[in-house]
Amino acid sequence: MVKQQANDGLFPMEVRLEDAPCPLGCENEDEFLFTGHDLLHGLPGEYALVRCKSCGLTRTNPRPTADTMGYYYPDNYGPYTGTIIKNVLPAKRRAPLLRRFVRKILELNMQRLPDMKPGSMLEIGCASGAFLQHMNNLGWKVAGIEFSPAAAENASAAGFDVHAGSLEDAPEPQNNYDLVVGWMVLEHLHKPVLALQKLNHWTQPGASLVLSVPNAGSADFHWFRQYNYALHLPNHLYHYTPDTVEKILRAGGWKLEKVHHQRLMSNWFGGLGQLLYFQGHDNRLVSWLRSYPRKAGKLHYLFFPLAVLLAAFGQTGRMTVWARRIDD
Repeated sequence: MVKQQANDGLFPMEVRLEDAPCPLGCENEDEFLFTGHDLLHGLPGEYALVRCKSCGLTRTNPRPTADTMGYYYPDNYGPYTGTIIKNVLPAKRRAPLLRRFVRKILELNMQRLPDMKPGSMLEIGCASGAFLQHMNNLGWKVAGIEFSPAAAENASAAGFDVHAGSLEDAPEPQNNYDLVVGWMVLEHLHKPVLALQKLNHWTQPGASLVLSVPNAGSADFHWFRQYNYALHLPNHLYHYTPDTVEKILRAGGWKLEKVHHQRLMSNWFGGLGQLLYFQGHDNRLVSWLRSYPRKAGKLHYLFFPLAVLLAAFGQTGRMTVWARRIDD
């Protein structure tokens, strides 16, 4: 593939691009799929998706370098603002019964964890610390890693041990972890295999790894293409299916145990809204569809039966994977 240059008028001068080979070491050629843009903030840049003809892993290539990718993570980036801790009181004093019920539904759906006794947990991409607080309230000793200095400061201000920076430059922990979690973060990592190997070395024998990622094997990915809600270019560098996430996990020292397809309609409604909007349709319905993933609230329950049906066939567009550390 021909390299694109940041000074060709399509890219901001703050961004440098790099060609990145398949992280699994495949030598076969890539198949070009399509190009897309940043639809979240409307920042400039046109990015291509390619699929490795050998292993099937789809990736964004060329892509911003690790030291210039921050351009596409402004301080108003959704995961940063949506996880700010507004109240640090213990959960029993803070949350009424209805809120605890909603929290339980969220755990069973998106942030689903294996049945484990509280121990030590690391969250990569902890944003402003909401999940750290949740697990801390359940008796876990928690720590986090967050790329955004502003978001990391929010989590640290709540009293949590958070490294502000990348996983690659994070220091060795004093004690190894029993559990590592990452909610929609694996697809953002420039070197996922090396990152997973590092996490393997930081965990106890038999430790668990829980990650949520968009599912590029879902029909919405193929139907909506560059308008797919979870495509999120160029922040998402890799676009996993259940098959390719298993391969990347194994290369990083982890054995895939379960794939839970999340029971949400966010990708479908958001993707349809973006497709219609960029085809020139702008009305209340389109606006509602585009905002659904961010503002659905109780509507998630209205469409829950449909989401359950799609999840049974692996077609909701988002998945949570459980993996077990492969011990040396």
